[in-house]
Amino acid sequence: MLSTKLIQETYDLIKSYIYCPPLQESIFLSNEKRKIYFKNEGLQYTKSFKLRGALSKILRLSEEEKKNGIVAISSGNHGIAVSYIAQKLKIENTLIYVPETTPHSKTEKIEHFGAKLIRAGKNYDEAHAIGMSYIKKNNLSFIDSYDADPLVYAGQGTIAIELLRDNPNIDCVLIPIGGGGLITGIATYLKDKNPNIKIIGVQTEACPAMDACIKENHHYDTYPSDESLCEALVGGIGSLAYENRHLIHDVLIVKESTIRKAIKHMVVQEKIIAEPSSCVTVAALMDYPEYNFGREVALIISGNNIDEELILQTLI
Repeated sequence: MLSTKLIQETYDLIKSYIYCPPLQESIFLSNEKRKIYFKNEGLQYTKSFKLRGALSKILRLSEEEKKNGIVAISSGNHGIAVSYIAQKLKIENTLIYVPETTPHSKTEKIEHFGAKLIRAGKNYDEAHAIGMSYIKKNNLSFIDSYDADPLVYAGQGTIAIELLRDNPNIDCVLIPIGGGGLITGIATYLKDKNPNIKIIGVQTEACPAMDACIKENHHYDTYPSDESLCEALVGGIGSLAYENRHLIHDVLIVKESTIRKAIKHMVVQEKIIAEPSSCVTVAALMDYPEYNFGREVALIISGNNIDEELILQTLI
């Protein structure tokens, strides 16, 4: 069961392996009505929050399970984290399935850390189907990225412990939604500690899967996507995230064009390199200027693995 207790136990387990990015106030996005803070998970060694969830699962595997090998299915960041941990723990048989659209900035890191990279499918949902078919036929441990493993969700939820420790007055958190593991883990802890805190999810207009799940009261474990800058935010919603959708105060849908503006803002004004899927939280402030977010607002910057070419295109 995903719970505050499990999240705290997980933090105690993984804290010596991770970096705790401090909350940083944005002087450009803050104003007299509210203060905006970044929680920049791109400062982790693997450049994303996914390190937390992968550590939570892999550190709990038995020696026999590690010897048999592990498999992950990823849009990139989760695969990097799993490959890195496998290298550190000397897990030799490690396979990472990624869709063909995964940026080179992510695939090169997966291979750098030593895992076997398998490109499969035109998008995440297709890669997931192919990877799960392989896993069911082989005796390997599946390192879930978002779907149903409470240990992985608990790892992502450890971010919430650090948020409240840095600023107990945070009254709103904006969080990117891909499969839903990040927002669900964070919301589980924060809503238990402060039921009044606003948990706001942000999705690209290219794939508003969680928004559809909530409005239609239907679990979309796969979801069609238009072309998007945010390859990490396309596809369906995890089953555990869907079960806990009531923890989300609101889901905001942002334009792809605004995401480009947000990337440029982060580089030029904030001096932060952030991937498009991270910048949706900044885009939400741009697309919803009159929205009542709160007075102490944290933006989760989920990862910094962005292709050089995209940065240069955005700055033109």
